[in-house]
Amino acid sequence: MNYRSVAGNLFILLLFQWLLSGIVHANSELPRFLDTVPLQDIYPGADSIGHADGTPVVAPAFKQGEQIGYIFLTSDYVNTTGYSGKPIHQLVAMDNNGIIQKALLVEHHEPIVLIGIPEERITAILSDYEGMDVGKLVQGTLDHDVDIVTGATVTVMVMDDTILRSAIKVARQYGLAGLRPERKKTGPTASINNDINTVQDWTALVREGSVRRLKLTLSQINTAYDQVADFRAADFPEQGAADDVFIELYAAVVSIPGIGRSLLGESEYKNLMKKLQPGEQAILLAGDGRFSFKGSGYVRGGIFDRFQIIQGDTSIRFHDQYHKRLRQIAAEGAPQLKDVDLFRTPANMKFNAAEPWKLELLVGRDVGPTEKIFLTFELDYVPPKKYLTFTENKVSIDSAEKAEPFWKKMWQLKIPEIIVLGIASLILTVIFFFQDALVKRAKLTEWVRNTYLVFTLVVVGWYFNAQLSVVNILAMFNALISGFDWTYFLMEPLIFILWGSVAAALLFWGRGPYCGWLCPFGALQELINKVAKRFKVKQYTVPWAIHERVWTIKYLIFLVLFGVSLYSLGWAERLAEIEPFKTAIILKFMRDWPYVLFAVAVLLPGIFIERFYCRYLCPMGAALAIPGRLRMFSWLKRYQECGAPCQRCGNECMVQAIHPEGNINVNECLYCLHCQVVYVDDHACPVVIQKRLKKQRHTVRKQAVAGKKNSAIAEVMALNKVDVKVDFNK
Repeated sequence: MNYRSVAGNLFILLLFQWLLSGIVHANSELPRFLDTVPLQDIYPGADSIGHADGTPVVAPAFKQGEQIGYIFLTSDYVNTTGYSGKPIHQLVAMDNNGIIQKALLVEHHEPIVLIGIPEERITAILSDYEGMDVGKLVQGTLDHDVDIVTGATVTVMVMDDTILRSAIKVARQYGLAGLRPERKKTGPTASINNDINTVQDWTALVREGSVRRLKLTLSQINTAYDQVADFRAADFPEQGAADDVFIELYAAVVSIPGIGRSLLGESEYKNLMKKLQPGEQAILLAGDGRFSFKGSGYVRGGIFDRFQIIQGDTSIRFHDQYHKRLRQIAAEGAPQLKDVDLFRTPANMKFNAAEPWKLELLVGRDVGPTEKIFLTFELDYVPPKKYLTFTENKVSIDSAEKAEPFWKKMWQLKIPEIIVLGIASLILTVIFFFQDALVKRAKLTEWVRNTYLVFTLVVVGWYFNAQLSVVNILAMFNALISGFDWTYFLMEPLIFILWGSVAAALLFWGRGPYCGWLCPFGALQELINKVAKRFKVKQYTVPWAIHERVWTIKYLIFLVLFGVSLYSLGWAERLAEIEPFKTAIILKFMRDWPYVLFAVAVLLPGIFIERFYCRYLCPMGAALAIPGRLRMFSWLKRYQECGAPCQRCGNECMVQAIHPEGNINVNECLYCLHCQVVYVDDHACPVVIQKRLKKQRHTVRKQAVAGKKNSAIAEVMALNKVDVKVDFNK
């Protein structure tokens, strides 16, 4: 029995089960966390948990057979996206009286925490929610101030905001703490009147409320901090005259035609309308003073961490992809302001430009080397009625609005990236299907490959953060064993698409298409080596006897990780740091020095030995190599002479995937196509060189027989003397 074949078949079947089963199993992740987290850590005092059900999903908690409360996952109810662009999952337990019993952080991918802030500092704030009465919170009789951790502002804000909003929704849904589902309006419903396009000056816009202002002076800021319970806040007042401007912030909805044309100008307004997708709206924020509403979070992590938009139970935080910086406000008489910025609201947030909303501005004050105290100030916005139309709504609905699955929101947010990655995958497929035509043009093949590697590193890796990892494989097997939940894998659309591409490629070409073309870290290694060669850095060839033994290390690493994952997936994820992908690609080397040092140490040998990490250490490559042997087709062509006596391709293979006998080891092949370029090159491949010389000799003989010029006869004589014994090792 071929055990490698059986293992590979099993891997393929499991991978396709993972890819296909999601069509019908896109449910909440709540069951997964309930299975892995001890009950007493979730709901102290409960002795059992019932079946998770409902829309959104909740799980009833029981004590001695009597239901005592509910357990839910915040990401099922509200948008929990943080710095990473990925959901922050928190389990919340609430009793029948609407009192929160426990809040637990169960999973996150926040780089701001990974790169140095201890997770204990983040999770410590969750104890403040125990005993919180959600009913009093809704009534406004409960004071609640979140203890924001310096350096993790957005993460803590998301955690706090999502716990409160999801708890309120669950309480309303199940009638806890005297709350009832919010009734939809029975009166007139407001919508934007697109027929009103009158352009007005700045003074008129401010007077009618189309532009709203929040102005804070140094005196107001200092007074606000004087009233904070922590006495240290008053020890660091803002220096300057009392009436100096701390911040003067203006806000307006510019997707309302009359307001947008006035503030943006006709040209910029038209550009905005072209860019707005269905369901999106646009807000203009402009500010001046010593404090900027933009902050620096959008530079570090792409998110604006000093403000958020609140409308009903929805909070919106903006990422840089929804932002555009403007030079000035176009309205006549508008002041010159330091910051003028345009923000689009994501369609899945369902922001209604015709309804009131508010902006929450977060202001921080340093009270120590690593500590800050934060205060929140609000700017309320109500769109003027002159820009609205009203229609009667005769339907009253007394049930909670169904929430859209969070994974769908993630796909909607990533539509541009999905399109780009889809096109890139299609291009790579075309390259492989028509490789015979491509490899006949050596320079074009090299240009195509180098361009694709740069795209993979810069776009797929550093911009999209779409780097596959052995952790994905371990998580898939763990999910299949412990109860498959498709939603977990759908949360990452780009990773999902890449895995789909890998599954298809394994059947046709093996692991080469991903490892050789679509792996950002692999692309980084190869590009570094190409630069080294340009600078004439000496390259070393590992002796075959050593090479064929050392490449087994990556398989041993994978087996160790796989074995550990069966015991503890968490430990396996920690050990998977042997992959420097997170450091070099996801976090772009912005991490603690030991991780950066390891990543550099892994890349350094690649300067002298091509794809060093891929050859000998990569557990991801080892995992893909197992099913890679089951490919259905042999697309890489070989001659009988390959290996005996010809060693040309074997000597030039960048990862030494060609055995001395001439056969290509698909476990190690990265499908760079260099051997195929040589295969058809009649000035490189000894076999083809011989064929070319024989053909030329035959042509000249025919010309001589046909009575051509005497020079032809001379050429025949010359060719007859040609030594066609080519060096098969060069």
